[in-house]
Amino acid sequence: MNSSLAQDPASVLGEMWISFWIPTVVLTAALAIKLPTIIRLWRDPLLRAVGGLLVIACSVFVFAAPATIAWVNRVTGVPNFAAPLVYSLITAFCGSCLLLIIAWRNGLSDRSAETRRAMRLVICAYSGVIVALWVLFALADAPVERVRDLDTYYANTPFMREETLLYLLAHCTAVLITSRLIWNWVRTDGLDAWLRWGLVCLGVGYALNLIFDAAKLTAVTARWTGNDLDWLSTDLAPPVACLSAILIAVGFILPHAGQYLHDRWRVRLAHHELRPLYLLMKSVNGSGVPFVLRASPELRLIRRETFIRDVLLPLARHIDEELRRRSYDAALALGCPPARAKALAAAVTIQDAADRRSRAPDGSDGNGPETPDIPDTADLLREIGAVSRALRHPDEIEAVRAHKAAPAAPAENVPVHD
Repeated sequence: MNSSLAQDPASVLGEMWISFWIPTVVLTAALAIKLPTIIRLWRDPLLRAVGGLLVIACSVFVFAAPATIAWVNRVTGVPNFAAPLVYSLITAFCGSCLLLIIAWRNGLSDRSAETRRAMRLVICAYSGVIVALWVLFALADAPVERVRDLDTYYANTPFMREETLLYLLAHCTAVLITSRLIWNWVRTDGLDAWLRWGLVCLGVGYALNLIFDAAKLTAVTARWTGNDLDWLSTDLAPPVACLSAILIAVGFILPHAGQYLHDRWRVRLAHHELRPLYLLMKSVNGSGVPFVLRASPELRLIRRETFIRDVLLPLARHIDEELRRRSYDAALALGCPPARAKALAAAVTIQDAADRRSRAPDGSDGNGPETPDIPDTADLLREIGAVSRALRHPDEIEAVRAHKAAPAAPAENVPVHD
């Protein structure tokens, strides 16, 4: 039988160590998205903290990859030198997460003694853990290089045993506290939708870290009791850590990128919705807005709105207020809500005014002297979006025109049903 087909699931799972580079790419993408804002607002300590956290997270997965571990050991000439380095990066990441969540949750304006005390405690505790990790490694005797199973291989070795426990407990403590802070925050009212979903991703990502810690601690404890559950540490924990990192990166990306994409979509949608009214005003004016290839969507929207309003202003002298009132009543009679009826009435009136303007380009309406009182167009200028959307439904506009023009039935001809 082919040996590749006889591999047990744990061995297949263990070959997924290459996935260490997947969260690295995702975290780098998160950093690239945040970087322009960080550079532009460099004085903002919260943004700097986010940037530093993402850099540390990327470093964790770069230096935790088996190929990088072997390279670090070879360059330094010290077997397993990468172990305290990776453990220190993980510990620094844990401390940075706690600091960021404390500052992010309480806000930069919160300078209370309790907040400052909490942040000082985190800095001192996790700095002390990093120092202790290097001291324990210097005291330990670990001559055999272990690229993937160092935690379990040296589980019974003095000082290396304590080093493994120390970084796992520090990691677990940070994950528990951070998860609690995040989920408490998710349940608060008034959160932006994108921020809420970002926090949910962060919460799930940090919760997955508990599985990582449980797998590692279980494998190490099994070694103490003479059992072998190394696959939990070497085959299960790394993929879980990778998935956790991806969710955490998405959690940081989502509030920024989601809001950005939402705003861009809203601008493009508004620009598209104005097209019917823009084309009508273009027919009145004889020309439209010159196309600029490099113009941003926001600039194109502003120019289209400005053009429509600039053409509507002189067109106001041709607006028939009586026609708008009767069209509004007709739309209501057809069952339209007041806002929709108002938009349909404005669309009918503007089409009528454009027709008058096209028949009398010299400024008169073609039906006698021009009315000296120009109707108030403030509503039209404010509601150009609703009017343009109404123009997308010519059948409804024609229904309003037909109902407005239909004579009312005499009262004595209206049948009465018992």
